[in-house]
Amino acid sequence: MPQHETTAAAAPVGDQAPAGAAPTVTAGTAKPAATGGKAGGTRSGDGRPAAKVRKPIRPRTVIIAAVAWLLAALFLIPYLEMIVTALRPADELRDATYLPSHFEWSNLVKVWTDSTLGGNLRVTLLVAAGSTLLVLLVALPAAYYTARIKYRGRKLFLLLVLVTQMFQPTSLLVGLYREFYQFGMLNSVWTLIICNAAFNLAFAIWILTAYISSIPVELEEAAQIDGLGRLGALRRVTIPLAMPGIVTALIFTFISAWNEFVMGLRLTTVPESQPLTVGINNFIGNYTVQWNYLFAGSVVAILPVIVLFAFIERQVVSGLTAGSVK
Repeated sequence: MPQHETTAAAAPVGDQAPAGAAPTVTAGTAKPAATGGKAGGTRSGDGRPAAKVRKPIRPRTVIIAAVAWLLAALFLIPYLEMIVTALRPADELRDATYLPSHFEWSNLVKVWTDSTLGGNLRVTLLVAAGSTLLVLLVALPAAYYTARIKYRGRKLFLLLVLVTQMFQPTSLLVGLYREFYQFGMLNSVWTLIICNAAFNLAFAIWILTAYISSIPVELEEAAQIDGLGRLGALRRVTIPLAMPGIVTALIFTFISAWNEFVMGLRLTTVPESQPLTVGINNFIGNYTVQWNYLFAGSVVAILPVIVLFAFIERQVVSGLTAGSVK
């Protein structure tokens, strides 16, 4: 029988292939591959990347953004008024105008030369820094021991720590005054450091205990297997992972000591040994109030806090990931 010759002719359109035969693909009829995958992204017909379609802004987003800007403006208006009043001339302090005729920049200089504000600022820096350091030195070991060692009376200890936070400094002021008077420690920076550290220690222990308890103990055990001791594991593993809690305790203690007023007013009587909050209050006299100097001192008082927050914000972000990778 003559053998049939195979031809490359394509089957006419509409003809069906026999059952069981492989489908025939003819030249020029293959469909282009789908685009838009992960490899190349969405492309137009000429091969160029297609433009991204922006999602329409929803009215709800616009309303939330407008409310957020309004709240931010309400919080910033008092600070703007404080800055403007600090730069007002003395003869325009009672004028009902939003802006003065000219800004008196010399107010920021006279508030240092005509008062004890420089010494008050130095005392506040020493008290805030010393109180924060003392709190961290005491609270960190106490929180670590409480979080890692399940000793008898642990819950009672945490309860007593919390109870001490309920006492107001004003309710203990008379007893503190008599005690420091007998020891001859009035008008001393160490007196304010000890008092501020004592009243902020409870919160620091609680917040650090919670953060250290959330860190798996297996990380410390793995570090000890690698050759580190308990102190080495604490320094290289636990403390970096607990940095958000440490920074929170640091901020709380520093701001609380920076803004403290009552103990500074009663435990110090010499103007040079008083903190900044009491020094600013001295601009309020019996018959007159030096508003320009009062607000100029307030501007000086808030600047270190703003700088601290700008620096601590980066430390919080780095503390969230530091120490988790060997």
